[in-house]
Amino acid sequence: MYNIYHIPGKKIGVTRNLNKRVTVQQGYAPDEYEVLLTSDDINYVSAMELELQKSYGYKVDRQSYKNLINKNKQMQINATEQTSTFPCPLDKLKGRLMDDLNLVWQTSHGEFEITKENIPWIMQNAKTSMFNDNRSYIYNKAFYEAFFNQEHSPQEALLNQKSDRTLMFSFDRFELIRKWATERGIYDKGNSHTQYVKLMEEAGELAQGLLKKDAYEIKDAIGDMVVVLTNLAALEGMQIENCIDSAYNEIKSRNGKMTNGTFVKETL
Repeated sequence: MYNIYHIPGKKIGVTRNLNKRVTVQQGYAPDEYEVLLTSDDINYVSAMELELQKSYGYKVDRQSYKNLINKNKQMQINATEQTSTFPCPLDKLKGRLMDDLNLVWQTSHGEFEITKENIPWIMQNAKTSMFNDNRSYIYNKAFYEAFFNQEHSPQEALLNQKSDRTLMFSFDRFELIRKWATERGIYDKGNSHTQYVKLMEEAGELAQGLLKKDAYEIKDAIGDMVVVLTNLAALEGMQIENCIDSAYNEIKSRNGKMTNGTFVKETL
């Protein structure tokens, strides 16, 4: 996902990693810049960056963002008879998959392709390589059965996946999220600021989904935001369940009225 960011009075730029590019490399805290636009369409982002630079009165880049990106920088997926291995860790995998939409590779089960429809399956089923923590993999046969076996439809696979998720999360979805985050070192090596930046990225994806009326993207972004908020709460020594309870106790007796599509609480 590409983000057009604005550092007021300084510049407008594009990055796929706000924390690394703007906070770590350039030294600006999350409250010192804003995200103007988020999209997975590099052509659209590249054109909009130049237009926004011009409209804000900044120096316009000589080359568009897309021309600065190495066209051959697609990730190389290593396929064996059993697995397909991605050259990145689990916490970076979703971004790489989104960057390489429609990437095709050959396996013993035929040709595979990365699509928006199968990225959630990959993220749910990918595992960290036992040989290299910076690599992750999926089992080819399972991926084939879920999306490429002509005897089964992708819709059927998604329904089965949804049922499995519902069953799994019926025990304690937030506890499972925290277990997942603990196993991946998010609480040991991450911090609240990086989670806040991640939340803004997901909010940008939600805004994009709403603008495009893309139900799949809306659902995905909302789910990702819940995961990030769960981790943010944990990093602050809280549980998201208690945060939700506190908010509900605050609003449950609140009166008010709808004004221009927004609930306005009644003031005493």
